[in-house]
Amino acid sequence: MGLDATTRRRWFGALCLASALVMLVCGQTFLEDRLSKNMFLLYWLLCFVFLGLAMIVAVRDLRCVSLQARQEQRKLLADTLKEIETEARARSRGENPNDE
Repeated sequence: MGLDATTRRRWFGALCLASALVMLVCGQTFLEDRLSKNMFLLYWLLCFVFLGLAMIVAVRDLRCVSLQARQEQRKLLADTLKEIETEARARSRGENPNDE
């Protein structure tokens, strides 16, 4: 059972965010005094990378959801217009479209 693109994207974003959160908690508690200056810089840089990835994934997901909603609205509008046209044709021929 494969995951679709939306599910994969959301899982990846959640993992990046969870990684950044765990690194934040660890960095502020027991790793605070144990890291050298270079390791401190690298550690927090990696934390910010995870946070940045999570934000990029969130923006990309927002764009994909917006695009999908727009496509569904267009399809709904087209289907509604087609239904109205069908009912108008049936009325012009003297049929009752609700008698199906």
